[in-house]
Amino acid sequence: MSLRTAIFVIGVLPAGLLLAPGAGRAQPAEAEPWVLPRTADGQPDLQGIWSNNSATPLERPEALGDQAELTEEELSRARERYAQIFGSGDGDAAFGDRVFTTAIGDESAFEYGNGSAGNYNQFWMVDRDFDNRTSLVVDPPTGRLPPFTPEAQRRADARREHFAANPGSSYTDRRLQERCITVGMPNLFPGYNTNFHILQTRDHVVFLHEMMHDARIIPLGDAPHVDDDIRQWHGDPRGYWDGDTLVVETTNFSPKAESPAAVFTRHRGSAGQLRLVERFTRVDRDTIEHRFTVDDPGTYSAPWTAVIRLKRTGDVLYEYACHEGNVGMEGILAGHRAEERRAAEAAAGR
Repeated sequence: MSLRTAIFVIGVLPAGLLLAPGAGRAQPAEAEPWVLPRTADGQPDLQGIWSNNSATPLERPEALGDQAELTEEELSRARERYAQIFGSGDGDAAFGDRVFTTAIGDESAFEYGNGSAGNYNQFWMVDRDFDNRTSLVVDPPTGRLPPFTPEAQRRADARREHFAANPGSSYTDRRLQERCITVGMPNLFPGYNTNFHILQTRDHVVFLHEMMHDARIIPLGDAPHVDDDIRQWHGDPRGYWDGDTLVVETTNFSPKAESPAAVFTRHRGSAGQLRLVERFTRVDRDTIEHRFTVDDPGTYSAPWTAVIRLKRTGDVLYEYACHEGNVGMEGILAGHRAEERRAAEAAAGR
């Protein structure tokens, strides 16, 4: 009830009149059970704007062992700690899984105020949603990603070694996200422009991403995938309805694309073998369960599955004009050139 309404109600009570609790108020009708809305074609209606602001980490922290869920006490404590550390909006921003690990009390996860987030502070971040899950990964049951294949591990190690020595030799040394190309598929960076506008027709579903203004246009039906030599950043998707669940199978990823989650190790390439199967199920008025399985034998030693809960939002999507006025890449490369000149001068004894 608004303050204005409260003042009006108080103003009409006769002086000295006391009402018993609930007296004189209309009793709320029982909420009608939720019914899955459907489009004019009879399919589940997934349309609207949905967000992933979950605090649940992709992988279960090792400290939690085989604990798949927090207790109610642990969850309450994590929410309180999150509010204490990040509630003011001051100080460094915490991205990704650091929010959860910090909230459950891992002192090494995030050193508040050490400048680790660069030029971001928490003011720019969306409040994160806590539930009792300890990982998005549901298979393997350990809640952790399967190991890289030996070849993928060699590539990842070589990549880290190269980046340590060459953080800005070329724009290709920088992540695809920094280059305003893509954050990958699916988007695993919650709380930062992780909003999606879903639109449907009889034969297509469109996922418009706020981040990088990506648009996934997914044809429905049994049409075959494009030829194997046609490769795209987001692959070639095909969708169909399995009962009330939208299933999207995507292949034909560019070998330059980053396999899901491998980006966190700065691993590149090998997404050319990726087969991504996603299942979107609207489970209540405000939630879509996004369950996806990553089958990438060029990167991981086994397939893995994770679940993200997308929440309905009343917000709107804004244009994500990543390149307009973005001087970050120019600054990174120019700074590295300056470091190279200083190193050369020092080597020459000047």
